[in-house]
Amino acid sequence: MLDWNKIRTILLDMDGTLLDLYYDNHFWREHVPMRFAEKNEISLDAAKQELAGRYYHRAGSLEWYCVDFWSSELGLDIAQLKEEVAHLIAIHPDVTEFLRAARGVGKRVVMVTNAHRKSLDLKMRKTGLETHFDALHTSHDLGLPKENPAFWIKLQEREPFDPDATLLVDDSLPVLRSAQAYGIEHLLAVRFPDTRLPEKDPEEFEAIHSFRDVMGGLA
Repeated sequence: MLDWNKIRTILLDMDGTLLDLYYDNHFWREHVPMRFAEKNEISLDAAKQELAGRYYHRAGSLEWYCVDFWSSELGLDIAQLKEEVAHLIAIHPDVTEFLRAARGVGKRVVMVTNAHRKSLDLKMRKTGLETHFDALHTSHDLGLPKENPAFWIKLQEREPFDPDATLLVDDSLPVLRSAQAYGIEHLLAVRFPDTRLPEKDPEEFEAIHSFRDVMGGLA
């Protein structure tokens, strides 16, 4: 699937790629609607319907990923609500072993996430994964979501990488297409971002069930 001799930099998404997306799906689809319903004294169904419309109009934008935006938009302390269900944060199988193996053979391992810095800090505190990375970059630091091809220009200013010698692993097909348009050569999707949902169709991209699928060449 990969020729590791041709790859020097590994860019890794966080939610759905390194971490089980179940936490985020549950948070936005169940926990936030429940708290929104309580605050506004409406039914849970009404809250879900109201929020679905608001989510739809922000999908793919920087605001969609912004804890501070949603706190203001919904009148809720989103960072605190994330803490309430933080026990659901879970690392995907084989992730830690892969990160150790990649750095062990001299690859530069970089997290590139759309997550807000507050979400990133919470998840690194809960998982301890930060120690396995050479750098962590968020779209909020750069001012653009990864779906925007200009994101990769800004990333390269902070994190010099050779697109021909770079691998991106991400569960988002729009992000993978954005990176492909920029010229990143090696791209992998994820078949099970949320382990409680059916397999995701990777469409035109090669995809992994877990990082075990690509560890062989790192030995």
